[in-house]
Amino acid sequence: MSEEPEEKLAEGTLISHLLELRDRLIRAIMAVGLVFLPCMFYSNQIFTFVATPLREKLPKGTQLIATTVMSPFTTPFKLSLFVAAFIAMPIILYQLWAFVAPGLYRHEKRFAVPLLISAILLFYIGVVFAYFFVFPVMFQFFAASTPHGVSMMTDINAYLDFVITMFLAFGAAFEVPVAVVLLVLTGVVRLEKLRDSRRYVLIGCFVVAALLTPPDVVSQSIMAVPMYLLYEGGLVMARIMLKMRRETSDSKEIKVS
Repeated sequence: MSEEPEEKLAEGTLISHLLELRDRLIRAIMAVGLVFLPCMFYSNQIFTFVATPLREKLPKGTQLIATTVMSPFTTPFKLSLFVAAFIAMPIILYQLWAFVAPGLYRHEKRFAVPLLISAILLFYIGVVFAYFFVFPVMFQFFAASTPHGVSMMTDINAYLDFVITMFLAFGAAFEVPVAVVLLVLTGVVRLEKLRDSRRYVLIGCFVVAALLTPPDVVSQSIMAVPMYLLYEGGLVMARIMLKMRRETSDSKEIKVS
């Protein structure tokens, strides 16, 4: 009979955990600050890039406007901070992972690492998808539906708030596969139950899209359809990871015996 030694987790006092959390937060803030400096220097160019999808669809002779005195400065500044956090997100999540990892078993880390990496990549893909595929269609629809006699001249601060909301919404929507895998691996929901609930998930995707996107069918469909496809992808990923978990447990039983 051969048995593997029991794995022990790192232990510490409440004070040591709080100090570790403080250090991780400081490192994350420093990472955002370092990225923020060059972003702030090029803040106007970054805003021009982010505003391109709308500027290209504005009617001829119209442009973005600033309706408050401070908007020409505060709006690019706020965008620079958001972009800095967006770029530094892998470092921020790594600091979070480094704080949590000592409390996880080896087999838990084995599944957590690919899920963490997938969550980061999917969030970035969601933001890129919104910028290059959703915004051109959405703004074209808005420009075409402008009533006769009304000039479409959007305030830059209102536009930035709208864009950030859409980025976060699509980034979160693209996390559906990770959510599905976590639900299955933690045993909250069985994989078979999720498969049988496809029709309700499809309806739910359109409901969520209706809440997160502007009230037009085009925007809702552009979000809902990818969400459902990602849900199907999550089912495939969950099936693969369940198979890997069973193979790991079987190999451990063989070693013990």
